Amino acid sequence: MTHFDVTQLYRPNLGLLTDLYQLTMGYGYWHAGLADRRAVFHMNFRKNPFKGGYAVAAGMQTAIDFLSNFHFSSEDLDFLATVPGNDGKPIFPRKYLDVLASLRFTCDVDMVKEGSVVFAHEPLVRVSGPLLQAQLVETALLTIVNFETLIATRAARVREAAGDDTILEFGLRRAQGIDGGLTASRAAYVGGVDGTSNVLAARLYGIPVKGTHAHAWVMSFPSEIESFEAYAAAMPNNCVFLVDTFDTVEGVKNAIRVGHALKAKGHRMAGIRLDSGDLADLSIKARALLDEAGFDDAAVVASNDLDETLIQSLKHQGAKIDVWGVGTKLVTGWDQPALGGVYKLSALQQEDGSWEHKIKLSEQPIKVSTPGILQTRRFEHNGSWIGDLIYDVGRGIPDDAILVDVQDDTLRQRIPADAMGRDLLEPVISNGSPVRPAEPLSASRERAMRERAQLSPAIRRFLNPHRYPVGLEAGLSDYKRELMIRARLAGH
Repeated sequence: MTHFDVTQLYRPNLGLLTDLYQLTMGYGYWHAGLADRRAVFHMNFRKNPFKGGYAVAAGMQTAIDFLSNFHFSSEDLDFLATVPGNDGKPIFPRKYLDVLASLRFTCDVDMVKEGSVVFAHEPLVRVSGPLLQAQLVETALLTIVNFETLIATRAARVREAAGDDTILEFGLRRAQGIDGGLTASRAAYVGGVDGTSNVLAARLYGIPVKGTHAHAWVMSFPSEIESFEAYAAAMPNNCVFLVDTFDTVEGVKNAIRVGHALKAKGHRMAGIRLDSGDLADLSIKARALLDEAGFDDAAVVASNDLDETLIQSLKHQGAKIDVWGVGTKLVTGWDQPALGGVYKLSALQQEDGSWEHKIKLSEQPIKVSTPGILQTRRFEHNGSWIGDLIYDVGRGIPDDAILVDVQDDTLRQRIPADAMGRDLLEPVISNGSPVRPAEPLSASRERAMRERAQLSPAIRRFLNPHRYPVGLEAGLSDYKRELMIRARLAGH
């Protein structure tokens, strides 16, 4: 399908999709004469979500759409002119609003490919350009990439548990609002689900759409079997019967009776759905009844607050489930409602054209930022990934590269000289314009499935996963430590 641009859903521009402090800092930069000074920001997250061993990057194309259309409308500026300070007077002078009126995004942006398997501390996005512009887009970039990466990662974990079974995303009714539902459907598809019940997401993003009927349909007829018969008469090519409204085993038997009638007319019962009760036991009983009646090709679909751990448990119990309908716990992130990604200034160009590298200190080592203009190189050796090296593009990577753990610089790993490497950040926007057409969402999904398969089972497992090696190039690690010491001695 034709690529859908998220800005079409709301309004031509989303310039005010930001926090007020971005605009106040922007005014401060302009007032201090720094607005056009070139800067470099990076986005990364500090911990892999869901206590897992990896994440699946998503939201990249959504972010590209946002950045490519970034501007402020006259209505936006009229609103900003009314925002008061503590004295009740407008905080933004007309001259600054005039600057915003003529502002167009001219930064260069590099991102990891959507669907890529990524890890904590690695930059997912690098924005290089005028300080004012790079600052103003922070909040939107974070809300887009944080949420989609979170949901894509949860979907990948569900895929890990379900194996080759079909997974359908059923979460719209429990999602965090309209955008939460649409965005979650998109990200879940990137992460590995096969389809969605969300019809608008299906139209906008080209995701396969699936669905049958609810309990209300069954309850609208004098008996369960009459409801099945009416449904079969209405749409004989879409018959998956929900069998647990009253008695699940009797419901399966009623579905079989109607299935025989469908078969006699040249149609096929696609399956039955279980939405409550002991899914392991009921699916085994349902499978036996269906097979005995000659419906060995009818699918057993299960829903009811599923997530990866419950799916894994059901499969270990021998459940006979072919299709998993996963809703609430997928689209909300459930036990981890936010990824926690951050966007930090790492370099600022000086008047003489040289770059001054910036570092943010913290009492918590995990929150100390990494200075420089960063890139991540993924190394492969003998057909396997062996580590991701974060390096400064100005310094490069020496032949005898050493990977130093971000949190513990005593943990070091030498990269073999014959290892093959590829850089993860790729140009997506140059001087404000996309450098290539948007790829199909299915391509991002295929990438996520392919790269997840590259990880060892020990990294993919849910409980106490192994850590994939990610760290700073040794020279960059030493430089970071040097800047930390300088800043602390200077009283910063």
